[in-house]
Amino acid sequence: MEQPEVLLIGGRAGVGKTTVAWEVSARLREAGAVHAVVDGDFMGAVHPAPEGDPHRSLITERNLTAVWANYAALGVRRLVYTNTVCVLADTAPMFERAMGPGVRCVRVLLTATDATAAQRLAGREIGSELEHELRSSHRKARLLDARAPADTVRVATDGRAVPDIARQLVELTGWWS
Repeated sequence: MEQPEVLLIGGRAGVGKTTVAWEVSARLREAGAVHAVVDGDFMGAVHPAPEGDPHRSLITERNLTAVWANYAALGVRRLVYTNTVCVLADTAPMFERAMGPGVRCVRVLLTATDATAAQRLAGREIGSELEHELRSSHRKARLLDARAPADTVRVATDGRAVPDIARQLVELTGWWS
């Protein structure tokens, strides 16, 4: 059986992770590449945080394990996964436990300037969360820049078309068929 592979798309809020992931999926569908897409933010979207799991990492892993088991039962071996910090080295064990030993992780950190991220967030956040998102995005951009492992490919999104970015990510995976 083919080992599972995951394309981890991380980056600050407003960098385009979800948009790029769906475009990656469109390109993979065009090529006939079997895959699944998971937005990691939804894997831990429970409020309040479970007792003993303040960062929602345990519930995220449990949900990812369950969802991946369903995809794997269908023969899927490739996953496109988005989450702000999913590229950090300390997340690798979660993917090993959820998807199986030997999972190949391709880490991509999407980047954008503060101005670009702020412009995108202002267009997206129409409720009460804009100021919180701007502060959090700035803080996480610095954290990711400092802590992303050396094998993480950094891809700037400023002024680039989504299909161009997605094409670059698909080439990194080698999942054309």
